[in-house]
Amino acid sequence: MGIPSGQYDHARHRHGAGGRDDPRQTPPRLRRSAYAGRLIRFLLALLLLTGTAQAEPLRIATFNIELSRKGPGLLLRDILRGDDPAVASVIETITSADPDIIALQGIDYDLEQAALNALADALTAAGAPYPHRFAAPPNAGRQSGVDLDGDGKLGTPRDAQGYGRFFGQGAMAILSRHPIREAEFQDFSTLLWRDLPDTLYPMIDGTPFAGAEAHATQRLSSNGHWSLPIQTPEGPVTLLTYHATPPVFDGPEDRNGRRNHDETIFWLHHLAGKIGTPPSPPFVLLGDANLDPQRGDGRGEAIAALLSHPTLQAPLPHRPTVNWSQTGPMRVDYILPSRDWQVLDAGFIWPKGESASRHALVWVDLTR
Repeated sequence: MGIPSGQYDHARHRHGAGGRDDPRQTPPRLRRSAYAGRLIRFLLALLLLTGTAQAEPLRIATFNIELSRKGPGLLLRDILRGDDPAVASVIETITSADPDIIALQGIDYDLEQAALNALADALTAAGAPYPHRFAAPPNAGRQSGVDLDGDGKLGTPRDAQGYGRFFGQGAMAILSRHPIREAEFQDFSTLLWRDLPDTLYPMIDGTPFAGAEAHATQRLSSNGHWSLPIQTPEGPVTLLTYHATPPVFDGPEDRNGRRNHDETIFWLHHLAGKIGTPPSPPFVLLGDANLDPQRGDGRGEAIAALLSHPTLQAPLPHRPTVNWSQTGPMRVDYILPSRDWQVLDAGFIWPKGESASRHALVWVDLTR
C-alpha cells in the first residue's frame, strides 16, 4: 500500500495540490498561493487571539530532499543546469509549502556552501526567497582513519564518522527568512558515542565492537546534532535538528540500530541540561529520526520517549512521512514544538515526480 505523491495532507483538511506544467519555472498561480497562504495564516492568528495584536504565524518545516549525489560537485552541477527533475521537484515542493524556516536533510555539503546557495538562489527565482542560509561541517563522509565497522578494511564509506562516499554526502542545512544567530550556535557533532550517558554502543563479551580504537574514535552523530537560534520578529527561536542513521544495514551487533536509538535519546539528555546548554523557550525539535515509534527494525522506544516528553508537543500523531518500497509508509520525520507554542495548523506536502524524494515535507504553523 503506497501513499500518493504530490498531495497536500493537512491536519485539519485535505485537498489536491496544485501542480505546475514546467518544472523549471514556477507559474504565477503558485507564487500567488504563497502570498495568499501567508495572509490566511495571519488572519487565522487574529481570529484565534480575538483582538490581540499578533504577528504573522511562523511556518517551520523539515524535508529530507534526497538530492545527494555520488560524488562531490555533482549536486551543484545538477542545480545549475536547471533541468534536473529531482531538483525541480524539491523547488516545487518547498515553494508550495512556503515555510519561513526549513531544515533540510539529504543535501551534499561543500566548504563554500555552493550547492546550498545554488538551491536557495533557484528557490528565490521561483518566488521563495531564503536570504539566510546555514550549514556546518558534518560527520557524513568524514573519514576517521580507523576501521569503525570492524570489517578489516580502512577508508570505506562505513569507516567515516557518518556513512558517506565523500565528505559531506547527504548532509544537513537550514534556510531561513529571518537572521540566524550563528554566534550562539551549539554543535554537538563531535561528541563521542561512548560519552553519551547510558550509551548503547555495542559490546561483544565485554569488549567494544570493532575494538578499543574504534570505541575511542566513533562519534555519536552520523550527520550532526545542532542547536541554532534564529531571530524572528517575535524574538529568538531555537532549532534543535538532526538526521539520524538508518537502523539497518549492519550485523548481529546492531551497530546502526543502537546508534540510531542513541542519536534520538541524545535530545533527552540535552533538554535535561546534561549535555550542552538546553534551549530557552520557545524552541522546536525537528529533523529526520529514521525511526518510527511502532514500525520497522529500529528501537522505537527512543522516539516514543521524545514524543511523550513533557516539554514537547507532537502535531500530526500517527501520520506517515515517508513511503519506502521495502517497508511501506512510516513515520520518521518530525517537528516537535515546545509546549509554549500554539499550533495553528500542520500538514504535509508529498513531492511529485518519479525522481522525487520519498519523504514528505512536514510543516507546522506556530504562534505564541
